[in-house]
Amino acid sequence: MERLKSRFLDQLAIKLEKHPDKESILLEYESHIDEILLESSHCSNEEELMELIISRLGSLEEIADAWKEELAVTPSNMKWLFILMNILFFVGGSLLTLVHNLYQWTWLTTIWEHLTAIPTLIAFLYMFFWALLGYEIGKGFGHGGRKLLKKTFLLSLIPNLLLMILTVFEIIPHSWFAPLLTKTFMIACIIFTVSLYPISLLGYRWGRKASI
Repeated sequence: MERLKSRFLDQLAIKLEKHPDKESILLEYESHIDEILLESSHCSNEEELMELIISRLGSLEEIADAWKEELAVTPSNMKWLFILMNILFFVGGSLLTLVHNLYQWTWLTTIWEHLTAIPTLIAFLYMFFWALLGYEIGKGFGHGGRKLLKKTFLLSLIPNLLLMILTVFEIIPHSWFAPLLTKTFMIACIIFTVSLYPISLLGYRWGRKASI
């Protein structure tokens, strides 16, 4: 069985050619093959085992082609896409808050009241955004995407921290966020912010598995 695993990985190494993440990819597939070997007690010979591996992981050509296609997805583009999306969330929310407090338009007040009535739902939707961030990076870049996730997370978090600082030091009037800005809500915001990276990391691991 070990001989079959070595042969599969050697052939995959050839198919991957000069892929920059070649070593990481081989290590990842080695761990997946080890998992399959533990579950392969029903296989009576190497041919059956190879069929099982291919059914779970794909053929050598499919694996190599998938990883070559991922080279077309630039890490920088992925990083700035999510950073831009996070900034858009904050800009949109800031404009809504500003216009609502300055002009008191009836239709806008109605929207504001509906949004402030569901802060928990908004928080969970925002947490889903961060899970999606991790998932897409894991799926798109596999084992080599963890550094990209950390860098993207830290840069994306800047608007969150900036808003918290402006609010805590009352540069933004607390009355603008009524009735949201309570002590309970602020504690919840801190807890949610602390939990964002673990959520992104879980999404990343899920996406990495989905890429296999």
